[in-house]
Amino acid sequence: MSTSTKRKVMRIGIMSLEQQRARTIAIARGEYKPKKDEPKVWFPSMASVSQVLSDENQNLILTIAHHHPESLNELAEMTGRAKSNLSRTLKKLEAYGLVQLKDGKGNTKIPEALATAFDIKAGDWGFKQTQQQAQAC
Repeated sequence: MSTSTKRKVMRIGIMSLEQQRARTIAIARGEYKPKKDEPKVWFPSMASVSQVLSDENQNLILTIAHHHPESLNELAEMTGRAKSNLSRTLKKLEAYGLVQLKDGKGNTKIPEALATAFDIKAGDWGFKQTQQQAQAC
C-alpha cells in the first residue's frame, strides 16, 4: 500500500442536458469541434456537481489516490463505510469518470482515482445550438 500520489486535475463543465444533447449531435455531424481545453466530464447543474463531489466523496477519492487499496474490502476497512454503500458510491463516481473500478483477482474490484482535484467551469462555452438543433432535442 503506497501513500504517494500525483495531483491529477480534472476539468468539469456545467451545461444543461438539452445543450449537452445538442452539442453531442453537432459533434457527431461535424458541425462543432470541441476545443482541446474543454471539459470531458459534464454535469447538468451546480447542484448535481455538489451531490457527486460532496465532501465525503472527495475524501473517498483522496483516500483511494493516497492509499491505493487493492479491493473494496480494503477500502471499506480504511474508511469505515459498508462495502455495499461504497460499491454504490463508486459506481456513481465511475459513471462520471472520476474513478475507475479495475478487475482484480477473482471477483475483486480495485478502485483507482482518476482525479484528485477538480476545475469546475460554468457559463457560456461558445457552443451555440441552432433553433433547429434545439427543436430536435
